[in-house]
Amino acid sequence: MLRFLTRRLALLALTLFLTSILVFASTQILPGDVARLILGREAQEQALQDLREDLGLNQPLPVQYTAWLTGFVSGDWGRAFTGGRPPIRPLVMERLGRSMQLALVTLILTVPLSVTLGVIAGLRENTWIDSLINILTLAVVGLPEFVTGLVLINVFALGLGWFPTGATLSADAPLGELLRQMILPAVAAGFVMMAYIVRMTRAGVIDEMKKTYVRTAVLKGLPRRQVILRHVLRNALLPTVTVIALSVGWLIGGLIVIENVFNYPGLGRLMTAAVEDKDIPLMQATVMVVVFFFALANLAADVVYALLNPRIRLE
Repeated sequence: MLRFLTRRLALLALTLFLTSILVFASTQILPGDVARLILGREAQEQALQDLREDLGLNQPLPVQYTAWLTGFVSGDWGRAFTGGRPPIRPLVMERLGRSMQLALVTLILTVPLSVTLGVIAGLRENTWIDSLINILTLAVVGLPEFVTGLVLINVFALGLGWFPTGATLSADAPLGELLRQMILPAVAAGFVMMAYIVRMTRAGVIDEMKKTYVRTAVLKGLPRRQVILRHVLRNALLPTVTVIALSVGWLIGGLIVIENVFNYPGLGRLMTAAVEDKDIPLMQATVMVVVFFFALANLAADVVYALLNPRIRLE
């Protein structure tokens, strides 16, 4: 297991290193003058030159990349170019915490329901219950995220008034109000995940129920429920665990559309603002954090899969 984990950690480090090169290179080809963006169009040329020198923009690109990567690894992420030039690291960490809160609420609402529906559909293969679950999940996932968000806002926020139209997540707000603000974004995000989890669980259950050991256990007199709970689900849910783990990475940084629809102050919305403002250091930091969590989620999925299936460790 230690060798398996070492290989995965080495792959994670290599992925992040290659990503850092791509992120830095892509931000260097963006049009516009960073110094003029900070000081404004009316700035004098001497002031622009001084700022470029202060920021190290006159240095060769390999030197700039090394300085940026060293600072990022050590925790010095620099300052944003816009919004009063705040320190980037506290800003990103604050938004990351809010995205993680939304991810947690989404998982709590989505995973138990999706797994349950997938198990029911798998055990009732080719029945009307199976068909109904498949139709409902495909219909939900077929809707674009912004359409789902707008429908939820119109029905449950503007129409019924049960939830607010957006999320402010004020620090002094009670826990109940914070959860109330996160319900609609979490439901919209959960719809995207639900169909994949349901279909993966269903396929796993159907595959396991057709195997010889299940028929043998039933013929030996073991209760069908015991066979399903102790043996079938343990093996059937292996692919589902991978899907759920990878979904965590998407929930951290991939909710750009949902966060903008609901005005949710998460990491995805911060990334959008950085792109709109051409704030290069903030773009670099947010993209690296998102990639890190995607890679970490992939690593977690591999580790959990290996723990549940020892053959993976041997391979």
